[in-house]
Amino acid sequence: MTLDELERLAAHKPTALAELSDNLVFGEGDPDADLMIIGEGPGEEEDLSGRPFVGRAGQLLDRILESVTIERNDIYITNMVKFRPPGNRNPKPEEIAASEPVLMEQIRLIRPQIIATLGNVPTQHFLQTREGITRTHGHWYEWRGIAIFPLYHPAYLLRNPSRERGSSKWQMWEDMKVLKARLDELGSKGANQQPVIDTSRQGGLF
Repeated sequence: MTLDELERLAAHKPTALAELSDNLVFGEGDPDADLMIIGEGPGEEEDLSGRPFVGRAGQLLDRILESVTIERNDIYITNMVKFRPPGNRNPKPEEIAASEPVLMEQIRLIRPQIIATLGNVPTQHFLQTREGITRTHGHWYEWRGIAIFPLYHPAYLLRNPSRERGSSKWQMWEDMKVLKARLDELGSKGANQQPVIDTSRQGGLF
């Protein structure tokens, strides 16, 4: 299985995603990235373009990455669900469950050393917690052998624009410096490095 093959398969929506848009927003970036960024779902601009994080929140994300000299082309960016929920609402649990096999296969193929989760939806899913992003951001966790680093979603920062010390944007800047430092410390991926992902549920999809 390659990412291109997976993308073609992912275009066929399961019935649980019937309420979502028909336009696939699969993900993009380095297929061998050390850092994978995962949001919740595509918005209007992403739905129209077929690319993740290209609207206002995506443009802010680009500036955030540039602020710590992380190149967008050097990472991989995707979402929990690959089709836009109506009205940009959060994806429902059953929609996340139906989308999970595609995401798990993306992770298996890319083999990131770090996953940065943006906002509550992906963070709570990966950490299996109800704690909000204001408590989990900026801390390191482990998920199936991969480091997880929750961050504020750029859309949240757009709604909270203050840059004062202690503000969300100030915290994001501090978190990004921590993330960049960890990225710089990474060694090369081992040839046999694979996340421990149960693929048994993927049989029906693929």
